[in-house]
Amino acid sequence: MTPNTPPLRVLTLCLGNICRSPLAEALLRRELEAAGVRAEVDSAGTGDWHVGRPADPRSILVARGHGLELNSRARQLTAQDFRDFDVILAMDGQNLQDARRLAPPDARASLHLMREWDPQAPGADVPDPYYGGSGAGEMDGFEHVYAMLERSAQTLARELRGPST
Repeated sequence: MTPNTPPLRVLTLCLGNICRSPLAEALLRRELEAAGVRAEVDSAGTGDWHVGRPADPRSILVARGHGLELNSRARQLTAQDFRDFDVILAMDGQNLQDARRLAPPDARASLHLMREWDPQAPGADVPDPYYGGSGAGEMDGFEHVYAMLERSAQTLARELRGPST
């Protein structure tokens, strides 16, 4: 990208915008910046249950453990998002299907699964950890999700950076 090129606009998308997509948003922001890719990253949910609320405390805890802060507030995907963003990265097939159904005729965003860039499971779903187990196992689900999102974000950032000189 040249200095005059507008930044890449990326939206991460899950169901309620409190667990997976806020983690993906923070990870992509970090990895794209580290790769020297000018980008603006945001997140949204296909549902409206948590609009205005902060990320799930378990996502916040996992993010902090990896040096990231989740400061966003949940919001619902809008028709304007399809016009404003270049790429929308859905966390799973159901959210991808819902996004395709909601896309207006003049949508310009390309829609993808986040894990299309996961070298361990290209195109797989990012499981929703919200209703995961209890006790210590519950946090394991959030850590597992973090790891797959991190792999995907790193691979995507490397791809967008292009060949090293």
